[in-house]
Amino acid sequence: MSAALQPQARIDRVLNIGLSEQSLMESARMEAFGRLACGVAHDFNNLLTGIMLYCDLLIAGLENNSPLRCHVEQIRGAGLDGVALIQRLLTVAGPQLVAARLLSGNEIITGSKNFMARLLGEQIELVTALPDDLGYVRMDPTQVRRILFNLVLNARDAMPQGGRVALETRNSTNWLLNSEDQRPHPSACIEFTVTDTGHGMDAETRSHLFEPFFTTKNSGHGNGLGLVTVNTIVQQHGGVLQVESSQGQGTRVIVRLPRVASSPPRRKPHSRSFVPEGLSAPALQANENPATKGEILLERGTQL
Repeated sequence: MSAALQPQARIDRVLNIGLSEQSLMESARMEAFGRLACGVAHDFNNLLTGIMLYCDLLIAGLENNSPLRCHVEQIRGAGLDGVALIQRLLTVAGPQLVAARLLSGNEIITGSKNFMARLLGEQIELVTALPDDLGYVRMDPTQVRRILFNLVLNARDAMPQGGRVALETRNSTNWLLNSEDQRPHPSACIEFTVTDTGHGMDAETRSHLFEPFFTTKNSGHGNGLGLVTVNTIVQQHGGVLQVESSQGQGTRVIVRLPRVASSPPRRKPHSRSFVPEGLSAPALQANENPATKGEILLERGTQL
């Protein structure tokens, strides 16, 4: 009997070696992409900082009824879109410093529901099922919103003729990676589930879902980073992302995150970073051009 199993054992060993090599190649490719993304994001952020700062100056010097004001505000809005894209690149590139705290996913969803409804538009119905006993997770609220908004936008784009998006949460016990041995263990978790009635995906499309810049959208309507960003955030927090879809049957995305047993403490008031009047915080972040920053601050009457 053991002799009969030897050929199969050899096959399994060869397959395992092949899978290991493939994993190493994928890891090296993502590491190289991360280094490239960080470098590009760093330089691009410096360019955007100068553009947005000068937009602030122009806006401050224009009358409210000036026909040029709306054009400058459009430029500044495009700059903010660029900042959001940089944050996506950095999220994919590697772990970021975030203000993690205990929070309820239901509170984030409830507070963002109207905004998500506007994202979806009038042709798409948004329904929620949020149990009162949902547990807590330790995350930055901004990261939770980023997960939700990306999934809701993907659902919207899958239903150009309208449809329905269901957003549900629940407590569960499922397999999550243990932070110590990086092996799956049954763990207490909470689930965010986003289900749409869109056109769904075939097996070929599903196999590329987590590749950076892969998109099924038309040119100019997607950058292929939405689901990659979600998956990266989820993995950084010890969770897993599961996608269920078939052509013509819609898509169901399940986000599982470790559940924290304790309740969040009362939040203490915290001091906000000082920002000169008339300037927004993002415009002053990570600017390495002291001449530009100094010129703007002096123009605004700030003592350096």
